[in-house]
Amino acid sequence: MKNVSGNKKGRPGAVRSGRKGNKQVGSGGQGAQALEGRKPTPKAEDRPYHPAGKRKAAKERFDAAKGRHGASSSPQNRTSRPPARKTDDSELVTGRNSVLEALRTKTPSSTLYIASRIEVDDRVKEILALANHRGLPIIELMRPELDRITGHDSVHQGLALKVPAYQYAVAEDIVEQAFSRDQVPLLVALDGITDPRNLGAIIRSTAAFGGHGVVVPQRRSVGVTASAWKTSAGAAARTPVAMAPNLTQTLKSLKSMGLFVLGLDGDGDIELDGLELADRPIVIVVGSEGKGLSRLVTETCDAIVSIPISSATESLNAGIAASVTLWEVARRRRSA
Repeated sequence: MKNVSGNKKGRPGAVRSGRKGNKQVGSGGQGAQALEGRKPTPKAEDRPYHPAGKRKAAKERFDAAKGRHGASSSPQNRTSRPPARKTDDSELVTGRNSVLEALRTKTPSSTLYIASRIEVDDRVKEILALANHRGLPIIELMRPELDRITGHDSVHQGLALKVPAYQYAVAEDIVEQAFSRDQVPLLVALDGITDPRNLGAIIRSTAAFGGHGVVVPQRRSVGVTASAWKTSAGAAARTPVAMAPNLTQTLKSLKSMGLFVLGLDGDGDIELDGLELADRPIVIVVGSEGKGLSRLVTETCDAIVSIPISSATESLNAGIAASVTLWEVARRRRSA
């Protein structure tokens, strides 16, 4: 009879030990443990890597932080604060809306450039009035020269305002300020976004839907450039942008202050229309259109949210995804 066990000798079905020599004396109770079987499977909420477990941990952090909403967070909970990035490099804010918003919000400015024979509308009249009131030098340039100093790909609409390099805020300060006003913080953090137009669009949407600020990483990320100013249509003048030395550590610091971290991803475990955390303090993390959220940021999130879209569309632009999510959060907060 053929030996089906694969052993050359011995009883059919027997398994030969690969260990040479005599059997080790004493099993240390291993045999008894094997007879006991596996322990009961923990509940979903007791498993730290399960979405339900993350939600439970986030709720516990939120409840523990309720008493600290009006107070400053302790130093050990804060991320290291780099000095606000300040250089001698100036930026040119271009476009009528952007220049007007910068002057309205008293953004530090040094010079206003205006194209000769510009078509004067109500915005241009207000810009000139504000610049004269502040005593800003107004330099009239021929349009080709204004094209040159603003960059030939810039749509300046005949106006440019010279401003100092952008002064970044600190994420924890934005949250503390919202709590001090009895407001529910709503922030947007960018993970790997390098297109200034996306940043500008997200700043604009954050301002439009009641957000309190935007967070960008210090490395491998876009900053507030003239292009971002332009795309934000002036919202960058009234919506603070914070710079995080390390995005993951900053998100953990915000979690310790009671915020829920929601990442946006097409394969999320929660659909946006089923989001139940809209009335809580939130930071929404948006990844790049190509790579999405990084691994460390994903592990830091309390939940990953997906936006239901048509199967014919592969993904949404980062700026659009942020806008849709902000709108849904704002809608739910209004109806709460």
